[in-house]
Amino acid sequence: MNRGWLLRLVIAFGFAQAAVSMARPAVSYRALALGADERAIGVIAGAYALLPLFAAVPLGRRTDHGRCAPLLPAGIVLISGGCVLSGTAGSLGAMAAWSGVMGLGHLCFVIGAQSIVARQSAPADQDRNFGHFTIGVSLGQLAGPVAAGFIISGRDGAMDRTSALALVVSAGVAAVALTSLWRIERRPDGPARRDDRPRVPVRRILRTRGVPGGIFISLAVLSAIDILTAYLPVIGEERGIAPATVGLLLSLRAAATIACRLVMTPMIRRLGRRALMTLTCLVAAPLCGALALPVPVWGLAVLLAALGFCLGVGQPLSMTTVVQAAPAEARSTALALRLTGNRIGQVAAPAAAGLLAGVAGSAAPFVMLGVILLAATGLSARQPVLLSTAAEGGGPAGGSDQPKRSDQPDPSQRSR
Repeated sequence: MNRGWLLRLVIAFGFAQAAVSMARPAVSYRALALGADERAIGVIAGAYALLPLFAAVPLGRRTDHGRCAPLLPAGIVLISGGCVLSGTAGSLGAMAAWSGVMGLGHLCFVIGAQSIVARQSAPADQDRNFGHFTIGVSLGQLAGPVAAGFIISGRDGAMDRTSALALVVSAGVAAVALTSLWRIERRPDGPARRDDRPRVPVRRILRTRGVPGGIFISLAVLSAIDILTAYLPVIGEERGIAPATVGLLLSLRAAATIACRLVMTPMIRRLGRRALMTLTCLVAAPLCGALALPVPVWGLAVLLAALGFCLGVGQPLSMTTVVQAAPAEARSTALALRLTGNRIGQVAAPAAAGLLAGVAGSAAPFVMLGVILLAATGLSARQPVLLSTAAEGGGPAGGSDQPKRSDQPDPSQRSR
């Protein structure tokens, strides 16, 4: 089957994520230039997730009963607008508000894009396709911080102006994603019909075995990435590390995540999805805690590379877990609930990190992340084993200890 749509989606997501990954550290640097302390940085980072927290489920409902593609350009417009307005804001409150608009745009894009992957992928292809899809995220996270670091470091003593420039440039980068959004979603054969099936209650989705654990694992991994992005600049300022070097360190983490996702399918075949998620969360926990130690720059590079590899597993495999566990007619809503969990983490984790940083210093949030990832390790070990990519080869997945679920929906039900 032609997967050109997936390549175009990965390219578009790469540009959209690069814009956000440029903007997030630029927002932190601009807030520091405006006089923000560690607590204010936590509040502004949390505001990025506040609007999406309330919008995710309604958008998922809409996508379950309609097309996914219209959410993609809408998300790009909101991302670009949020970046430009954050760069021109003159107060911390305005920066928090426009950061929320940026987060809403990212949510729109992600719900639309993930729903397209879920709808247009056969069950046995989902681990691979979600893994390739999230390479776009990692490519953006690789390029964005480096670009932001070099722009912000361009002129000493002018961080207010250079961070604003980085935000404006990130808006232009997001706009480039619009060029790859043609023919992303396959149109249904025959005349379009209104989907009148009753909506699956949210409570039923959340009670489905595998969904809550997948949501929490995704929350833990994304919280780790989010706090790394928001607080590594703060640590860099305290330790005298230049913004360009901080950008390179963040990009090194993203490069390791790309490497992980390129080899994820053979790792799943060898270990099984559940064992792989459990192992990577278990290793990532002490690596996060070690970032609190006063290690030199090369030590930070080693820790971030290893951490990036481990964090590369949780997001794509939690998508597959949630999609395969959820009722067939509510997969977009289930993905939206997963994103709601992510946004709860993006609100609560930076807020908690800000409080911890205010009391115990800017290294304390990384210890908190280690504890969250340990909790994710326990949940990973208890996840059900669903359909695996090893089904492509006709045999059971390595590390699987349960048969394929008998209530797995027929692949033909995936298209509408």
